[in-house]
Amino acid sequence: MKHGLPDYNTEDCIAALASPWGQGALAVIRASGQGCLERLAPAFSKAEKLLRARGGAMLHGSIKNPQTGEALDEVMLGVFRKPAGYTGEDAFEIYCHGSLPGIRGILSLLARLGFRQARSGEFTFRAFSNGKMDLTRAEAVREIVCAQTEKAHTLALRRLSGAVADKINEAKGLLLQARADVEIRLDYPEEDSPDAEAGDTAAAAARCEEILERLLATCAEGRLYQEGARVALAGRTNAGKSSLFNYVLKEERSIVSENPGTTRDYIEALVPLAGIPVRLYDTAGLRDSPDFVEGEGVRRSRRILEEAALVVYLVDASEGGLFRLDAEDEKTILSLGGRVITAWNKTDLLPPQALRAARQAGHLCLSAATGDGVAGLLGEIGKRLLPERPAGEEALIDSLRQKELLEQSLAALRRFSLRAGKYPLDMAAEDLREAMGALEKISGETTTEEMLALMFSRFCVGK
Repeated sequence: MKHGLPDYNTEDCIAALASPWGQGALAVIRASGQGCLERLAPAFSKAEKLLRARGGAMLHGSIKNPQTGEALDEVMLGVFRKPAGYTGEDAFEIYCHGSLPGIRGILSLLARLGFRQARSGEFTFRAFSNGKMDLTRAEAVREIVCAQTEKAHTLALRRLSGAVADKINEAKGLLLQARADVEIRLDYPEEDSPDAEAGDTAAAAARCEEILERLLATCAEGRLYQEGARVALAGRTNAGKSSLFNYVLKEERSIVSENPGTTRDYIEALVPLAGIPVRLYDTAGLRDSPDFVEGEGVRRSRRILEEAALVVYLVDASEGGLFRLDAEDEKTILSLGGRVITAWNKTDLLPPQALRAARQAGHLCLSAATGDGVAGLLGEIGKRLLPERPAGEEALIDSLRQKELLEQSLAALRRFSLRAGKYPLDMAAEDLREAMGALEKISGETTTEEMLALMFSRFCVGK
């Protein structure tokens, strides 16, 4: 499978730094393209050994200036022969010292040897172009690089290993069966089609529809693991928001004081909760204040509450009537609707019997000072953020491109089901062709240069 993009000329030998720019113990420079090993050989201290090396070999030597013989760095060189290796072409990786002058020197040398600087995502584009992976796997490569939590990384790795591709291929197999049945009846209308054959066609289409519906239903969860969610801690002054914020982060980020209005603006930090990258906000205590700075902080905090996916509203359980909300708390909680979790803090100051009774009554109780009950709150946040997923479904999608194409395929399948037996066969066949076309775009069997350019340009250079 070959695809050509103007900026991704697959006839060129390309090279790029695959590790981050910066000083470190090691750096990785990768290169790919027909004849790339022969181009490098004059600059490697063991040229003949390189040219004879099999795929998968690891060679020790020096990268040197071919004109002067001066060594630029002592390296390990990984050799990859087509069609094995990431790109499906001849390729190599240089493992050198993480010195910025050394890295620049090797890249400059490669440029003089005829290697073009790789574009964003060009190595993965070549892997796709050479049939090493379909588009679902190619997208998973970027998702792995961008993953912010272990859960997101695990799910992206599962997609890279073919979890989504297997589902799409299963659906395409069923569609192929249904299309063949319908088109045979179109080609040979004089033959009587048995009812059993028509039933098999409908069953195949229905099973395909079920697979796509289940996969589509995972998109919200998949995107949540990749993009994360905003969760805000809210409440009146001295409810313990900053103490809880610090406890969850395991560091002293927010100033904690008994004086009301200590937090005058919101503070935010990224924290993984239930595998979700959560942007957690410690907001200013909600009250009217004559102080301009604190008042502005409250205004900004209210904006954060409006935008948050979930708000944890903390109430000081040690004040007032036990586990009774005052009018101001009730007003704020009602305004947040279904996005709020009401939690009672400072329960370490209560008599044990009062705390037991509150928990038996269903109140979410915790102490940010001791950590008691915080795990239960974090678990509740995870449950509230995660959408329902079809039972037993392991493949998750997080790509909007895949979501839109699944919706197109499903819409065509549903039209087919509605038309079955009521409309001409050629209309039914067109529905099945449209459904198949959308699935082929998901896997990349049919696609456009514009879409490929957009997708691979979002990758980092060197991937």
